[in-house]
Amino acid sequence: MIAIFHVVGTGMEIFKTAHGSWIYPEANLLRIGGVPLFSGFMYGAIGSYIARAIRLFEIRFIRWPPHWAPWLLAVASYVNFFSHHYVVDIRWGLYAASGLMFWRSWFTFTPDRTVRRMPVLLGLILVALFIWFAENIGTFTSAWIYPSQRHGWALVPIGKLGAWYLLILLSFVLVTLIHPPRAPGEGKPTNPLAG
Repeated sequence: MIAIFHVVGTGMEIFKTAHGSWIYPEANLLRIGGVPLFSGFMYGAIGSYIARAIRLFEIRFIRWPPHWAPWLLAVASYVNFFSHHYVVDIRWGLYAASGLMFWRSWFTFTPDRTVRRMPVLLGLILVALFIWFAENIGTFTSAWIYPSQRHGWALVPIGKLGAWYLLILLSFVLVTLIHPPRAPGEGKPTNPLAG
């Protein structure tokens, strides 16, 4: 699973840096097409976090859409990361589709012994927000920079939050390959504190 995240992330990084979406300004030895290898590990870390959280927090889903629907949305989101450089950007349609798809969906999680719940959309937005915070730290340290930061650091545009939202959606759908969405009470407990 982590290898898939690494390949998918590195592929997108190579394409995006070639199109000037961002750059990695520091010289380094392990680079593919202008992209240092650590960039793939960032995507791998996100996938690893999601997979581990599902297992450790006993994440279960209420009113999850049909299996094919999130996959279709995730593939469309990934294609749009590339295609919007050449044709119309459909990200607003993707946001709307995700809102319609998940507006009634909730997930339950057990961080200790108490089951809690949260809307799926809120969970996706919160994870995207924390990645946006981390992205600001990454650009502040010049690990990578956006064109708007060429002449000095500035806050990463809030519009990038939407890109992270779609990427988290794609990441989550990839994780469902090994952790299919289950309803509350379905399957064996995976939280070490359960029982």
